Amino acid sequence: MNAAIQTIDLTKSFGEVLAVDSLDLAVETGTVFGLLGPNGAGKTTTIRMLTTLLPPTSGTATVGGFDVFRQAEQVRQSIGYVPQLLSTDGTLTGYENLLVSARLYHLPRGERRDRIRSALEDFGLDDARDRLVRTYSGGMIRRLEMAAAMLHTPRVLFLDEPTLGLDPIARETVWDHLRALQESTNTTVLLTTHYMEEADELCDRIAIMHRGVVAGAGTPAELKAQLGPDATLGDVFAHLAGGSLETGGGYGEVARARRTARRVG
Repeated sequence: MNAAIQTIDLTKSFGEVLAVDSLDLAVETGTVFGLLGPNGAGKTTTIRMLTTLLPPTSGTATVGGFDVFRQAEQVRQSIGYVPQLLSTDGTLTGYENLLVSARLYHLPRGERRDRIRSALEDFGLDDARDRLVRTYSGGMIRRLEMAAAMLHTPRVLFLDEPTLGLDPIARETVWDHLRALQESTNTTVLLTTHYMEEADELCDRIAIMHRGVVAGAGTPAELKAQLGPDATLGDVFAHLAGGSLETGGGYGEVARARRTARRVG
C-alpha cells in the first residue's frame, strides 16, 4: 500500500495520562480516512502529532513520506490543516484571510492572486470575498478555512471536526466540496467527526479510537457487517467505544462551539 500517513507505536503521554497508546495507522494515498471516538479518545492529540504541533513521546510517524519529528518543516509544507478552533480572522475580509495564508505558505507573489481567485470560486465564496469574515455564516467560514488549507495544493489535508456547529445544509455543502476535492485531486484526507452519517458518507476507511487505542478499523461496510445486516455506524461506535454521539450559526456561535469542543476533546 502507498501510505500517505503511517504511524508505528505512536505514543503521547501527559504526565501520568496516556493520551495515545502505541497507535498503528496506515492511510492510503488519495483516500478519505475517518478517525472517530468519544471525547478524550486521543483523536485531536493524534492529529497534533501528525501535523508537528505536538512531539510524540515515543514511536514514529510519517506524513507525505516525511518523518514528523526529524523532518517537521517538510511535513508542514506538505499538509493543510483545519483545526477545531477558528483559524480565520473575523476582522479581515475573505480575500485578506486567503492572502495571509498564501504568504504563510510562501506561495510565489506572482501566483497569489490567481490562486486566491480560484479558491474563492471553487468554494462558492467569490461574491463574499470583500466582506468581513465576522459577517459570514458558519458554513461560509468553514469553506473559507478549507480554501485556505488547500491554497498550496497539499498532499495531505487534516480536518478536525470539519462540520462542528454547522446546520445540516451547511454540512452538506462542506461534504460536496470534499467530494469534489477527491474527484479532482489525489489529496489524502484525514478527518475526525462525531457525526456518524458524515463518516459513513465520506470515509473510505475508519478507525475508532477509545482510551488512546484503536478499538476497531475497516471500511464503513465492514464495520457495520460485524454487528449484523441492520447495524448502523452509530451502533458500531457504541459497541466499540461506548459514550454518546454528538452540535449553525454565525461567526460568534461557531467560535463558542469550537472553544467548547477544544476544552472537552
